[in-house]
Amino acid sequence: MRQIVLDTETTGLEVSQGHRIIEIGCVELVNRRLTGNHYHQYIDPQREIDQGAIEVHGITNEFLSDKPVFSRIAADFMEYIAGAELIIHNAPFDLGFLNSELKQWQADSTDVESSCSVIDTLVMARTKHPGQRNNLDALCQRYDVDNSQRDLHGALLDAEILADVYLAMTGGQTTFQLSDADSGGGEGRLAGESLRRLPKTRRPLPVVEASAEELAAHQAQQEAIAAASGGRVLWRELSS
Repeated sequence: MRQIVLDTETTGLEVSQGHRIIEIGCVELVNRRLTGNHYHQYIDPQREIDQGAIEVHGITNEFLSDKPVFSRIAADFMEYIAGAELIIHNAPFDLGFLNSELKQWQADSTDVESSCSVIDTLVMARTKHPGQRNNLDALCQRYDVDNSQRDLHGALLDAEILADVYLAMTGGQTTFQLSDADSGGGEGRLAGESLRRLPKTRRPLPVVEASAEELAAHQAQQEAIAAASGGRVLWRELSS
């Protein structure tokens, strides 16, 4: 399975007010593993960036003045994401901007959703954690994902962080690894956790066997179930 974790930065919050994309960041997952095949592009929006947006992501018009416009990178971007499952936090926001850019590039261009399926991790998080804060920083704290470098928002950095969050939300113990992989040892532990070995002198675990009275009671219970079910007792059939 090929998945693309995607994030954008924009000149402002409302695409309906003519705001544009200024950065796209994507990281690729294949079979839930990061491949290193990232996509990252800054874009000249050909309009002023709102001051409030600059305070969030730190990207200025001066920085973007020599970057390509969206029409120059659109074909490469669409080729990169084609056929993938997109993973986006608050997908309607990013998809709204991407689809607007595509329409300005080519009036007959299809929406992103026509070539990709989409998972919205915000919807997923709200389902798993109703009534709680589910922004990316809150999810990092909840799932112990390192976001210490996130002083400002950035599309590629946020996509990398979201990939870790998504894997944690959907895979449980994603950091499990063999402790003695080189020597073929079979003990396992969580990454970063010291290995605790049981002492050789510990007493063996006791084996508690059922008494004759308990076995008789168990047999009587099975007979009662058999009588109530027309003679069908599943575990008798499996053990016969």
